[in-house]
Formats: sequence, structure tokens, C-alpha cells
Amino acid sequence: MTVQPAQPGAQPPEGRVVLDARDIARALTRIAHEILERNKGAGELVLLGIPSRGVPLARRIASRIRDVEGVEVPVGALDVTMYRDDLRRHPARSPQPTDVPPGGVDGRTVVLVDDVLYSGRTVRSALDALNDLGRPDVVRLAVLVDRGHRELPIRADHVGKNLPSARTERVMVRLDELDDVEGVWIS
Repeated sequence: MTVQPAQPGAQPPEGRVVLDARDIARALTRIAHEILERNKGAGELVLLGIPSRGVPLARRIASRIRDVEGVEVPVGALDVTMYRDDLRRHPARSPQPTDVPPGGVDGRTVVLVDDVLYSGRTVRSALDALNDLGRPDVVRLAVLVDRGHRELPIRADHVGKNLPSARTERVMVRLDELDDVEGVWIS
């Protein structure tokens, strides 16, 4: 299975392709349908992507929901940088913008969207950041890839691909919007 770069010069990472662009599209369509089924429609729904790759994934899911329901679901970005518990060990993180859609999160069903679920620490940080924004009615988690190895009692509600992996392996998600190449690789 090969993945073609979206633009000349964009090189895919080294490793084995796990998902190509069509696989990602199918996974996101399935996730969008699962979100709609679980929420019984698009009412009171907000998607918050965790930068960097969770944001374009959230936008893509919202687009699929619009195609199915004919409703624009609010999409935002939730930066978790200052809520991480590893800042002392990795202080060079650059904060990304947090963008809360109009109407906020109070009383809404918020779906956090991220690319890879690994230890669960990013999601824990996102829950802390979300707590500072308001009080959602329900918080759910959608991820493109769940690779296991949880360190915290966190699980995804919607998963594109379960990918058992060794701790020594790297899972790399690349999206056209940010990387000019599309796919998921493991090395």
C-alpha cells in the first residue's frame, strides 16, 4: 500500500502504512455516524479538536455531520499545553490557540477530538482545560487511532482504528491540512 504525497516534495514518514487517505476518510465517516447515533442527532453538539491534528479531524467530522444532518456543528480548538503534567520535562511546547465556538460549552455535548490516544495524559489535560471553559452536559472522546498503553483510566467513545503497538514503536499521523501528505504510519 503506498500513499501519494498531496503536493510535490511532501514525503511520507518512514514505516509501515496503517491507514491511507481513503481509510482515514472512511474512519471519520463512521465516527461521525457513531456520534450522531449516540447523541440522537446533532442538537447541542460541539466538537473541540486538540491541536494540532485533532483540529482538522474535528472539522472533517463536522463536515460529515453536516452532510448527513444538514446542520452546522460548532467546531473549536482546545489547547492543553499549560495543563500538561510533563511541562517540567518538556518545557519547549508552544501554546496553540484555544477557540471556543459561540454559545460556549455549558450544557452541551462536547466531543473532544484527537489523532492518537496513547497514555491518556493529553485527554486528562483536555478535561482540565475544558473545566476552565465551562460545564458541559456530557464529554465524549473521538480519536483516529487508539494504540493502547494507557496510564490513566481513560477510554475513547469513538475510535477510527485500534492499533495494538509496542511502547517502542512510533505512530505518526499526517494530514493534508498540516503536512501535505495523508496517512498513518507505524515504525
